[in-house]
Amino acid sequence: KGAPETIVALCAEGSADLLHWRAQVEVLARSGHKVIAVARRELTESEWAGGEPDRGFRLAGLVALEDPVRAGVPEAIAECRAAGIHVLMVTGDHPATAAAIAAEVGLGAGPPRVILGAELHERLESVADGGLRDIDVVARAVPGEKLALVRALQSAGETVAVTGDGVNDVPALQAADIGIAMGERGTRSAREAAAIVLLDDNFRSIAGAIAEGRQLFANLRLAFHYLLVVHIPLVVTAALIPLLGYPLLYLPVHVVWLELIIHPTALLVFQQLPEGRLRPRRPIAASRPVRFFSRGEWLLVLTTGLLIGIVVVASYDRSLEVGHSVEHARAMALVALTLASAAVTAVLSRLASWTARVMTLATVLVSVLLVQQPRLA
Repeated sequence: KGAPETIVALCAEGSADLLHWRAQVEVLARSGHKVIAVARRELTESEWAGGEPDRGFRLAGLVALEDPVRAGVPEAIAECRAAGIHVLMVTGDHPATAAAIAAEVGLGAGPPRVILGAELHERLESVADGGLRDIDVVARAVPGEKLALVRALQSAGETVAVTGDGVNDVPALQAADIGIAMGERGTRSAREAAAIVLLDDNFRSIAGAIAEGRQLFANLRLAFHYLLVVHIPLVVTAALIPLLGYPLLYLPVHVVWLELIIHPTALLVFQQLPEGRLRPRRPIAASRPVRFFSRGEWLLVLTTGLLIGIVVVASYDRSLEVGHSVEHARAMALVALTLASAAVTAVLSRLASWTARVMTLATVLVSVLLVQQPRLA
């Protein structure tokens, strides 16, 4: 038993019979079935010279197996494609079977582009990355070709995740940046070689894990963006105003009050962005290191922080110029800084969650209340 083209080559059927069986294989494969050919040969003791017989078989028939696509997989693959993730199916199955399943799950922007494992080997020998962005399915692939595919993608600067359940997937699982084994039907060797074991064997869980990771990274970037934008004017004005000869701007109680606004905002607001979608990631060249902030983002953070600092200093200076007390000038500076904090929170979060709306409104209302009520002031 085995792949039909391999088994048929061992058979001594007439050409008409073989054409009939090949046509049956094609029909079953195009309907998404995994097709296994079964052949037989009877040997007497005197005819058998030892070893495995390699010719003279008669084809007994075909076994067709079907592995239905799980619910939600086509939608997960569509999300991955929209988020810039290239999903490749690498299988030992017949190319027609692989093409039918790939079309069913929605691989590729149009009809799935299928190549054979042998053709992949030729591509990788002639071109560094083998033009892998132009293919969706590699059929009749052997373990060595799966491993070569992973290494070629990594050489092209890609981050590679491999899923597998069999012994033949172990080399690729070990070489991948992230190896993901199937927990329900995976072999023990595949589970031991992988970094992650998927308990439900569902591709949608992988897409969900990537979405959660990207969401977490986006949350961290937004939180640090906010912290830097608000702390830059706080630190600059705390140091600059006394150096310019003005009375001290922040007393300890003011610093405590500002931190009671800043840190809850950073911790709570940027943790509830809309869920259930895979966030696109900016493409990063293989030759460039991955940065938490780009140069443009660093420039935006510094510019915004310094502009807020200028507004705070101007509020403090203007209040003193028109004859107000130091306490009044401090109140003006603090209100300018807290309102700037609320504005930055609203812009970065886009008020996409109820915590963002509550924290932004609370910052404004409490700041005004503390200034306008003499007992609280």
